[in-house]
Amino acid sequence: MTAISLPVLTDTGLARYMEDVRKFPMLEEKEEYMLAKAWVEREDLTAAHKLVTSHLRLVVKIAMGFRGYGLPVAELISEGNIGLMQAVKKFDPEKGFRLSTYAMWWIRAAIQEYVLRSWSLVKMGTTAAQKKLFFNLRRLKHRIFSASDSTDRNLLPSEVTNIANELDVSERDVLEMDERLGTYDPSLNAHVGGEDGGEDEWMDFLSDESDNQEVMLAENQIMGKRRLIFSSAMKNLNERERDIIRQRKMQDVPATLEELSQKYEISRERVRQIENRAMEKLQAEVQSAI
Repeated sequence: MTAISLPVLTDTGLARYMEDVRKFPMLEEKEEYMLAKAWVEREDLTAAHKLVTSHLRLVVKIAMGFRGYGLPVAELISEGNIGLMQAVKKFDPEKGFRLSTYAMWWIRAAIQEYVLRSWSLVKMGTTAAQKKLFFNLRRLKHRIFSASDSTDRNLLPSEVTNIANELDVSERDVLEMDERLGTYDPSLNAHVGGEDGGEDEWMDFLSDESDNQEVMLAENQIMGKRRLIFSSAMKNLNERERDIIRQRKMQDVPATLEELSQKYEISRERVRQIENRAMEKLQAEVQSAI
């Protein structure tokens, strides 16, 4: 599907984009079925292109319903187009329904995921209940305020209770989401002191506490050198010494002296002596190589 090219869309060229979209004809049911079969059976990109472009106006219609979240319409439509292409890719014409019926769910899901990702630097929540609350609270508030005298007020306790019951969430979730929807994350590119505060942005005052690239490169080189020294030192031990060091010093769960004494048929004290002697050899090799 990546080979499909679509009309170019920018924030300032929405009207032009709509003109281009309307040039693609709507498909009759039989033609849509044959194109879908061609894609399913032969992965015919020409057929897939016709299926996608004939439904671009559906994406625009759905995307316009999400304008209230303050995100660029061009981005909403672009995300919806991705959902549309996924729908075409997975569409089964033998199920007996039209592509538009199937695609609208993919388009809406893609746009909703984009809204959730973009709305806040702080994760809004990904459970089904939280998503339902996020996308329905604004609609329910509009319905409530349309029936009241004032729209510039907080939700009343009874209204919070009604919304919580209707959406099957807690009243606390309703209040927290309402507060979250009423605020926006400040931009790190905003000028300090407002637009007249000079050229300094808030981002300029953030400090990075992590090591810079030079420090990390130097540490990686040191660690690499230490590994080489240790590997070389291990080779100077005999097979039994290497095994005891690995079993006693390099395992998440070290072997006991009893286990190794049974393995080599020697006393536990003898295992301890071999371990200590091997460690002394390793330390001497490492010290001489530094």
